[in-house]
Amino acid sequence: MFLTISTTGTPERPATDLGFLLHKHPDKAQTFSTSHGTAHVFYPEASAERCTAALLLEVDPVALVRRGKGKGRGGAPDSALAQYVNDRPYAASSLLAVALSTVFKSALRGVCAALPERVEAPLPLRIEVPALPARGGAELVRKLFGPLGWTSVEAQPVALDEQFPEWGDSRYVQLVLEGELRLADALRQLYILLPVLDDAKHYWVAPDEVDKLLRAGEGWLAEHPEQKLITSRYLSRRWGLTRQAMERLELVRLAEADDLEVEDVNNAVDETTDTEEKPVPLAEQRRDAILDALRTTGASRVLDLGCGQGQLVQALLKDVRFTEVVGVDVSVRALTIAGRRLKLDRMGERQAARVKLMQGSLTYTDKRLGGYDAAVLSEVIEHLDLPRLPALEYAVFGSARPQTVIVTTPNVEYNVRWETLPAGHVRHGDHRFEWTREEFRSWAGSVAERHGYGVDFVPVGPDDPEVGPPTQMAVFTRTDETRQTEQTEKEAKAA
Repeated sequence: MFLTISTTGTPERPATDLGFLLHKHPDKAQTFSTSHGTAHVFYPEASAERCTAALLLEVDPVALVRRGKGKGRGGAPDSALAQYVNDRPYAASSLLAVALSTVFKSALRGVCAALPERVEAPLPLRIEVPALPARGGAELVRKLFGPLGWTSVEAQPVALDEQFPEWGDSRYVQLVLEGELRLADALRQLYILLPVLDDAKHYWVAPDEVDKLLRAGEGWLAEHPEQKLITSRYLSRRWGLTRQAMERLELVRLAEADDLEVEDVNNAVDETTDTEEKPVPLAEQRRDAILDALRTTGASRVLDLGCGQGQLVQALLKDVRFTEVVGVDVSVRALTIAGRRLKLDRMGERQAARVKLMQGSLTYTDKRLGGYDAAVLSEVIEHLDLPRLPALEYAVFGSARPQTVIVTTPNVEYNVRWETLPAGHVRHGDHRFEWTREEFRSWAGSVAERHGYGVDFVPVGPDDPEVGPPTQMAVFTRTDETRQTEQTEKEAKAA
């Protein structure tokens, strides 16, 4: 990975002052060890008129995989070869951002004892990044850097292959920024926006990343028009952390607007005397209802079909009565996020033996899913096109055949109670349908009859006397007659 920072100067204020601000002498080539390789700082040119500092990061792909333990872009779980052959050693990413913060730590903080007056003065800067991954293309690069004071933001797309222009452009751009900014501000922007444009991080995003984001974004992020996108991507779309960061940024914005300190704005509520009861989110009510139903059935080995980012799997693992929990999802990205949520790489051996994450499509039969006590389809069926629903029905009820199947889905009748939901709209853009209570009961009843199950219906959330609950849940239980028939068949085969 390669990045250069250039500036121009005069005899009174020579360009070589850049060396003081970066705390790196222009006459020396210096080397620094990082957790994933080696960073080199050197000066291709250094005169009073023009000075350029270069940061070259040599990434060790083997170290990246070993330290990542199979997580993230450098250790993708879907391909062993991709762990070692990828763009990480060449394209600017969170690896380069971390190197920036390590090598130019004092410059990022805006500290220079030798030239304190130059720290606060804008410099004519030119920053070049030859290979920058940009999920969103050159237009997103301009949207992110354009509002930050740069007079010129050039993002030239890199062709997939110059010999075959018809193949089009790759997702990489050559970035050139020009303008007069404080050096610390420019470095902080790069620290945040390099991983944002790449839309990936090579390390686990912990809660302290919110503090890092706010520190580096001080003075520009609170008012940035793409604040939400920057915050979400920087925090790897961890919605809890994103919400926390957005709330703190709003406090910063309000404080700046009223010329106050953040603490003065955020003192309206005395937390020691606040006794207002907060409403329990519907997602949490749904998980609690599923857990109660599973405990009632006595299930110990549970499938979470369509597990998404692993919230239910995480809740199941907290209860020791569930001795085996398997999360299944078609999305590798969702499973990767679920693995991070569960901290699989740091989980103890005994706990790790209780959980497994598997990729699989719920519309195909899968021998791996047989023999479990219970299966959960939480907010899954509405994401399927109706013609594909019979395939899921057979895969779960006809092939896997757990003792208990729990299905939850939105109650479309309740949608009128959502003030922010326009009439006629479904709750999520990916929902293919949302059923009334009668439609859901009709489908569940026919499934139970065809496959030898009984079914009970449980409301989830406030049960409105006119439109019912926001979520409807069906608990399917295999009948004794069905189990006896299967047992007889097994004994006959054994004989």
